Amino acid sequence: MRVAIVGAGRIGRRRAEVMAASRSARVVLVADTDRARAAALAAACGGRVTESWEAAATAEAVDVVVVTTSHDGLARATRAALEAGKDVFCEKPLARNLAEAAPLVALAERRGRVLAVGFNHRCHPGLARLRALATEGAIGQLLWARCRYGHGGRAGYEREWRADPVRAGGGELLDQGIHALDLFGWLFGEFAEVAAFLQTAFWPVAVEDNAFVLLRTAAGQVASLHASWTQWRNLFSFELCGSQGYLCVEGLGGNYGPERLRVGKRAENFGAPDEQVIEFPGEDRSWELEWCAFVSAVRGQGTPVASGRDALAALRLVEAAYRAAAVGSVIRPERDPAAAPVAAEAVG
Repeated sequence: MRVAIVGAGRIGRRRAEVMAASRSARVVLVADTDRARAAALAAACGGRVTESWEAAATAEAVDVVVVTTSHDGLARATRAALEAGKDVFCEKPLARNLAEAAPLVALAERRGRVLAVGFNHRCHPGLARLRALATEGAIGQLLWARCRYGHGGRAGYEREWRADPVRAGGGELLDQGIHALDLFGWLFGEFAEVAAFLQTAFWPVAVEDNAFVLLRTAAGQVASLHASWTQWRNLFSFELCGSQGYLCVEGLGGNYGPERLRVGKRAENFGAPDEQVIEFPGEDRSWELEWCAFVSAVRGQGTPVASGRDALAALRLVEAAYRAAAVGSVIRPERDPAAAPVAAEAVG
Protein backbone atom coordinates (compact mmCIF):
# COMPACT_ATOMS: atom_id res chain seq x y z
CA MET A 1 0.00 0.00 0.00
CA ARG A 2 1.58 3.27 -1.17
CA VAL A 3 0.93 6.21 1.14
CA ALA A 4 1.26 9.97 0.90
CA ILE A 5 1.41 11.93 4.15
CA VAL A 6 0.09 15.48 3.97
CA GLY A 7 1.40 17.29 7.04
CA ALA A 8 4.81 16.43 8.48
CA GLY A 9 4.36 17.69 12.02
CA ARG A 10 4.27 15.70 15.25
CA ILE A 11 1.15 13.73 14.34
CA GLY A 12 2.40 13.02 10.82
CA ARG A 13 5.61 11.62 12.27
CA ARG A 14 3.65 9.48 14.71
CA ARG A 15 1.50 8.08 11.93
CA ALA A 16 4.59 7.32 9.85
CA GLU A 17 6.16 5.41 12.74
CA VAL A 18 3.01 3.32 13.10
CA MET A 19 2.95 2.52 9.39
CA ALA A 20 6.59 1.49 9.43
CA ALA A 21 6.06 -0.79 12.42
CA SER A 22 3.00 -2.41 10.85
CA ARG A 23 4.79 -3.13 7.56
CA SER A 24 1.44 -2.77 5.84
CA ALA A 25 2.27 0.42 3.98
CA ARG A 26 5.12 2.30 2.36
CA VAL A 27 5.35 6.09 2.54
CA VAL A 28 6.26 7.27 -0.95
CA LEU A 29 5.48 10.98 -0.68
CA VAL A 30 5.52 13.58 2.11
CA ALA A 31 4.05 17.06 1.74
CA ASP A 32 4.41 20.05 4.03
CA THR A 33 4.67 23.79 3.51
CA ASP A 34 7.82 23.56 5.65
CA ARG A 35 10.14 21.78 3.21
CA ALA A 36 12.79 21.04 5.83
CA ARG A 37 10.22 19.35 8.04
CA ALA A 38 8.90 17.34 5.10
CA ALA A 39 12.44 16.36 4.12
CA ALA A 40 13.23 15.11 7.61
CA LEU A 41 10.16 12.88 7.67
CA ALA A 42 10.70 11.69 4.09
CA ALA A 43 14.29 10.77 4.91
CA ALA A 44 13.11 8.67 7.83
CA CYS A 45 10.46 6.97 5.67
CA GLY A 46 12.34 6.67 2.39
CA GLY A 47 9.79 8.79 0.53
CA ARG A 48 9.99 11.82 -1.74
CA VAL A 49 9.30 15.42 -0.74
CA THR A 50 6.90 18.02 -2.09
CA GLU A 51 5.70 21.37 -0.79
CA SER A 52 2.40 20.88 -2.64
CA TRP A 53 -0.29 19.16 -0.61
CA GLU A 54 -2.39 18.91 -3.76
CA ALA A 55 0.35 17.05 -5.63
CA ALA A 56 0.68 14.58 -2.77
CA ALA A 57 -3.06 14.07 -2.40
CA THR A 58 -3.60 13.35 -6.09
CA ALA A 59 -0.39 11.56 -7.14
CA GLU A 60 -0.95 8.53 -9.37
CA ALA A 61 1.71 6.58 -7.48
CA VAL A 62 -0.33 6.81 -4.26
CA ASP A 63 -3.11 4.51 -3.04
CA VAL A 64 -3.85 6.07 0.35
CA VAL A 65 -3.53 9.61 1.67
CA VAL A 66 -2.97 10.30 5.37
CA VAL A 67 -3.92 13.88 6.25
CA THR A 68 -2.26 15.25 9.39
CA THR A 69 -2.31 19.01 8.87
CA SER A 70 -3.62 21.72 11.16
CA HIS A 71 -7.41 21.87 11.15
CA ASP A 72 -7.63 24.44 8.34
CA GLY A 73 -5.91 22.06 5.91
CA LEU A 74 -7.81 18.86 6.68
CA ALA A 75 -10.87 19.33 4.49
CA ARG A 76 -9.15 20.57 1.35
CA ALA A 77 -6.52 17.82 1.32
CA THR A 78 -9.12 15.16 2.08
CA ARG A 79 -11.42 16.45 -0.66
CA ALA A 80 -8.62 16.45 -3.24
CA ALA A 81 -7.60 12.91 -2.32
CA LEU A 82 -11.15 11.57 -2.48
CA GLU A 83 -11.76 13.26 -5.82
CA ALA A 84 -8.60 11.57 -7.09
CA GLY A 85 -9.98 8.18 -6.04
CA LYS A 86 -7.83 7.66 -2.94
CA ASP A 87 -8.79 6.12 0.36
CA VAL A 88 -8.15 8.61 3.16
CA PHE A 89 -7.16 8.50 6.80
CA CYS A 90 -7.74 12.00 8.19
CA GLU A 91 -6.91 13.24 11.65
CA LYS A 92 -9.76 14.36 13.86
CA PRO A 93 -11.86 16.43 13.74
CA LEU A 94 -11.96 15.88 9.91
CA ALA A 95 -12.70 19.59 9.39
CA ARG A 96 -13.21 22.80 11.31
CA ASN A 97 -17.00 22.52 11.14
CA LEU A 98 -19.89 20.55 9.71
CA ALA A 99 -20.16 22.74 6.63
CA GLU A 100 -16.67 21.58 5.64
CA ALA A 101 -17.02 18.00 6.84
CA ALA A 102 -20.42 16.87 5.54
CA PRO A 103 -19.51 17.16 1.83
CA LEU A 104 -16.42 15.01 2.44
CA VAL A 105 -18.50 12.17 3.85
CA ALA A 106 -20.95 12.41 0.97
CA LEU A 107 -18.07 12.42 -1.53
CA ALA A 108 -16.43 9.36 0.02
CA GLU A 109 -19.70 7.45 -0.05
CA ARG A 110 -20.44 8.52 -3.61
CA ARG A 111 -16.99 7.43 -4.80
CA GLY A 112 -16.98 4.24 -2.75
CA ARG A 113 -13.79 5.20 -0.88
CA VAL A 114 -12.83 4.52 2.72
CA LEU A 115 -12.75 7.66 4.87
CA ALA A 116 -11.43 7.04 8.37
CA VAL A 117 -11.00 9.68 11.07
CA GLY A 118 -8.43 9.55 13.85
CA PHE A 119 -10.41 8.99 17.03
CA ASN A 120 -7.79 6.69 18.51
CA HIS A 121 -9.23 6.84 22.04
CA ARG A 122 -11.70 4.14 21.00
CA CYS A 123 -8.69 1.80 20.74
CA HIS A 124 -7.31 2.45 24.21
CA PRO A 125 -7.66 -0.86 26.05
CA GLY A 126 -9.37 0.58 29.10
CA LEU A 127 -11.97 2.41 27.06
CA ALA A 128 -12.52 -0.56 24.75
CA ARG A 129 -13.05 -2.80 27.81
CA LEU A 130 -15.35 -0.21 29.38
CA ARG A 131 -17.57 -0.22 26.30
CA ALA A 132 -17.57 -4.01 26.06
CA LEU A 133 -18.60 -4.35 29.70
CA ALA A 134 -21.29 -1.71 29.34
CA THR A 135 -22.65 -3.41 26.23
CA GLU A 136 -22.72 -6.75 28.04
CA GLY A 137 -24.84 -5.19 30.78
CA ALA A 138 -22.15 -5.52 33.44
CA ILE A 139 -23.30 -2.35 35.22
CA GLY A 140 -26.98 -2.54 34.34
CA GLN A 141 -28.89 0.29 32.72
CA LEU A 142 -26.62 3.19 31.79
CA LEU A 143 -27.44 6.31 33.81
CA TRP A 144 -24.76 8.91 33.17
CA ALA A 145 -21.19 9.53 32.01
CA ARG A 146 -18.59 12.10 32.99
CA CYS A 147 -15.26 12.97 31.39
CA ARG A 148 -12.49 15.27 32.58
CA TYR A 149 -9.72 15.82 30.06
CA GLY A 150 -7.02 18.42 30.09
CA HIS A 151 -3.48 19.67 30.23
CA GLY A 152 -1.74 22.92 31.07
CA GLY A 153 -0.40 23.92 27.67
CA ARG A 154 3.24 24.92 27.30
CA ALA A 155 5.33 28.04 26.87
CA GLY A 156 4.15 29.91 23.80
CA TYR A 157 0.93 27.91 23.51
CA GLU A 158 -0.97 31.10 22.72
CA ARG A 159 1.06 31.44 19.50
CA GLU A 160 0.37 27.93 18.21
CA TRP A 161 -2.17 27.25 15.47
CA ARG A 162 -4.51 25.62 18.01
CA ALA A 163 -5.07 29.06 19.54
CA ASP A 164 -5.98 30.66 16.21
CA PRO A 165 -9.77 30.55 15.68
CA VAL A 166 -9.39 30.69 11.89
CA ARG A 167 -6.87 27.88 11.61
CA ALA A 168 -8.26 25.70 14.41
CA GLY A 169 -11.99 26.37 14.09
CA GLY A 170 -12.34 26.33 17.88
CA GLY A 171 -10.40 25.87 21.09
CA GLU A 172 -10.05 23.10 23.65
CA LEU A 173 -13.50 21.69 22.88
CA LEU A 174 -12.47 20.96 19.30
CA ASP A 175 -8.94 19.98 20.35
CA GLN A 176 -9.28 17.39 23.13
CA GLY A 177 -12.96 17.70 24.03
CA ILE A 178 -14.14 16.18 20.77
CA HIS A 179 -12.52 12.88 21.76
CA ALA A 180 -14.83 12.72 24.79
CA LEU A 181 -17.86 13.67 22.71
CA ASP A 182 -17.00 10.88 20.29
CA LEU A 183 -16.78 8.43 23.19
CA PHE A 184 -20.13 9.60 24.55
CA GLY A 185 -21.73 8.96 21.17
CA TRP A 186 -19.96 5.59 20.94
CA LEU A 187 -21.69 4.60 24.17
CA PHE A 188 -25.08 6.33 24.06
CA GLY A 189 -25.79 7.05 20.41
CA GLU A 190 -27.49 10.33 19.59
CA PHE A 191 -28.08 13.12 22.08
CA ALA A 192 -31.26 15.17 22.06
CA GLU A 193 -30.14 18.22 24.06
CA VAL A 194 -26.90 20.10 24.59
CA ALA A 195 -25.96 22.90 27.00
CA ALA A 196 -22.55 24.48 27.44
CA PHE A 197 -20.42 27.14 29.06
CA LEU A 198 -17.16 28.21 27.42
CA GLN A 199 -14.43 30.07 29.25
CA THR A 200 -11.19 31.76 28.29
CA ALA A 201 -9.81 31.73 31.79
CA PHE A 202 -6.06 32.10 31.47
CA TRP A 203 -4.50 31.96 28.02
CA PRO A 204 -4.53 35.22 25.97
CA VAL A 205 -6.30 33.61 23.03
CA ALA A 206 -9.46 34.14 20.96
CA VAL A 207 -10.77 30.62 21.61
CA GLU A 208 -11.96 28.80 24.73
CA ASP A 209 -9.36 27.32 27.05
CA ASN A 210 -12.07 25.55 29.08
CA ALA A 211 -15.31 23.94 27.90
CA PHE A 212 -18.10 22.68 30.16
CA VAL A 213 -20.69 20.65 28.24
CA LEU A 214 -23.85 18.80 29.29
CA LEU A 215 -25.62 16.39 26.95
CA ARG A 216 -28.87 14.48 27.42
CA THR A 217 -30.32 11.62 25.40
CA ALA A 218 -34.00 11.31 24.58
CA ALA A 219 -34.13 8.61 27.28
CA GLY A 220 -32.81 11.05 29.89
CA GLN A 221 -29.22 9.81 30.26
CA VAL A 222 -26.79 12.67 30.88
CA ALA A 223 -23.13 13.01 29.91
CA SER A 224 -20.90 15.81 31.16
CA LEU A 225 -17.53 17.03 29.92
CA HIS A 226 -14.93 19.41 31.25
CA ALA A 227 -12.09 19.90 28.75
CA SER A 228 -9.32 22.22 29.89
CA TRP A 229 -6.08 23.89 28.85
CA THR A 230 -5.65 25.05 32.46
CA GLN A 231 -5.49 21.67 34.14
CA TRP A 232 -1.75 22.24 34.92
CA ARG A 233 -1.21 18.49 35.04
CA ASN A 234 -2.23 16.10 32.31
CA LEU A 235 -5.49 14.42 33.28
CA PHE A 236 -7.85 11.93 31.69
CA SER A 237 -10.79 10.47 33.60
CA PHE A 238 -13.81 8.81 31.99
CA GLU A 239 -16.63 7.53 34.23
CA LEU A 240 -19.72 5.56 33.30
CA CYS A 241 -22.38 4.86 35.92
CA GLY A 242 -25.13 2.26 35.64
CA SER A 243 -27.94 0.99 37.81
CA GLN A 244 -25.80 -1.92 39.04
CA GLY A 245 -22.32 -0.41 39.19
CA TYR A 246 -19.75 1.84 37.56
CA LEU A 247 -16.76 1.84 35.25
CA CYS A 248 -13.96 4.40 35.33
CA VAL A 249 -10.90 4.74 33.11
CA GLU A 250 -8.07 6.84 34.51
CA GLY A 251 -4.96 7.73 32.52
CA LEU A 252 -3.99 7.14 28.92
CA GLY A 253 -0.41 6.07 29.47
CA GLY A 254 2.62 8.29 28.98
CA ASN A 255 2.40 11.66 30.68
CA TYR A 256 -1.30 11.09 31.41
CA GLY A 257 -0.36 8.35 33.85
CA PRO A 258 -0.87 4.59 33.74
CA GLU A 259 -4.10 3.50 32.12
CA ARG A 260 -6.38 1.60 34.47
CA LEU A 261 -10.02 0.60 34.58
CA ARG A 262 -12.02 0.50 37.80
CA VAL A 263 -14.98 -1.87 37.74
CA GLY A 264 -17.33 -1.35 40.67
CA LYS A 265 -20.47 -3.24 41.63
CA ARG A 266 -23.21 -1.58 43.65
CA ALA A 267 -23.58 -3.33 46.99
CA GLU A 268 -27.01 -4.78 47.71
CA ASN A 269 -27.15 -2.84 50.96
CA PHE A 270 -25.77 0.29 49.25
CA GLY A 271 -22.59 0.12 51.31
CA ALA A 272 -19.02 0.17 50.03
CA PRO A 273 -18.97 -1.34 46.53
CA ASP A 274 -16.85 -4.27 45.44
CA GLU A 275 -14.20 -2.90 43.11
CA GLN A 276 -11.73 -4.47 40.72
CA VAL A 277 -8.86 -2.49 39.20
CA ILE A 278 -7.53 -3.63 35.84
CA GLU A 279 -4.13 -2.29 34.82
CA PHE A 280 -3.03 -1.80 31.21
CA PRO A 281 0.76 -1.53 31.30
CA GLY A 282 2.98 -1.12 28.29
CA GLU A 283 3.09 1.25 25.35
CA ASP A 284 0.06 2.95 23.85
CA ARG A 285 -1.02 0.74 20.93
CA SER A 286 -4.17 2.68 20.08
CA TRP A 287 -2.61 4.30 17.02
CA GLU A 288 -1.41 0.94 15.73
CA LEU A 289 -4.79 -0.74 16.22
CA GLU A 290 -6.55 2.16 14.54
CA TRP A 291 -4.21 1.97 11.54
CA CYS A 292 -4.58 -1.80 11.19
CA ALA A 293 -8.37 -1.45 11.15
CA PHE A 294 -8.07 1.16 8.40
CA VAL A 295 -5.83 -1.10 6.31
CA SER A 296 -8.32 -3.94 6.70
CA ALA A 297 -11.15 -1.63 5.62
CA VAL A 298 -9.23 -0.57 2.52
CA ARG A 299 -8.76 -4.25 1.70
CA GLY A 300 -12.49 -4.82 2.07
CA GLN A 301 -12.13 -6.81 5.27
CA GLY A 302 -13.88 -4.63 7.83
CA THR A 303 -14.66 -1.06 8.79
CA PRO A 304 -12.47 1.70 10.22
CA VAL A 305 -12.48 2.35 13.95
CA ALA A 306 -14.15 5.71 13.32
CA SER A 307 -15.75 6.68 10.03
CA GLY A 308 -16.54 10.00 8.45
CA ARG A 309 -20.08 9.67 9.77
CA ASP A 310 -18.71 9.21 13.29
CA ALA A 311 -16.80 12.46 12.84
CA LEU A 312 -19.99 14.20 11.74
CA ALA A 313 -21.77 12.99 14.86
CA ALA A 314 -19.01 14.41 17.07
CA LEU A 315 -18.89 17.69 15.14
CA ARG A 316 -22.65 17.97 15.46
CA LEU A 317 -22.24 17.98 19.24
CA VAL A 318 -19.35 20.45 19.08
CA GLU A 319 -21.36 22.90 17.01
CA ALA A 320 -24.41 22.49 19.22
CA ALA A 321 -22.24 23.22 22.27
CA TYR A 322 -20.80 26.35 20.68
CA ARG A 323 -24.29 27.51 19.76
CA ALA A 324 -25.70 26.70 23.20
CA ALA A 325 -22.94 28.70 24.87
CA ALA A 326 -23.48 31.63 22.52
CA VAL A 327 -27.25 31.89 23.03
CA GLY A 328 -27.35 30.78 26.67
CA SER A 329 -29.94 28.08 26.02
CA VAL A 330 -30.25 24.34 25.74
CA ILE A 331 -29.91 23.33 22.09
CA ARG A 332 -31.39 20.46 20.11
CA PRO A 333 -28.68 19.43 17.63
CA GLU A 334 -29.51 18.67 14.03
CA ARG A 335 -30.12 14.92 13.71
CA ASP A 336 -28.91 14.50 10.12
CA PRO A 337 -25.78 16.61 9.56
CA ALA A 338 -24.76 14.68 6.43
CA ALA A 339 -27.83 15.89 4.58
CA ALA A 340 -27.27 19.61 5.02
CA PRO A 341 -25.19 22.14 6.98
CA VAL A 342 -25.93 22.07 10.69
CA ALA A 343 -28.97 23.87 12.04
CA ALA A 344 -29.59 24.16 15.77
CA GLU A 345 -32.56 25.50 17.63
CA ALA A 346 -33.13 26.56 21.20
CA VAL A 347 -35.30 24.34 23.37
CA GLY A 348 -38.50 25.95 24.48
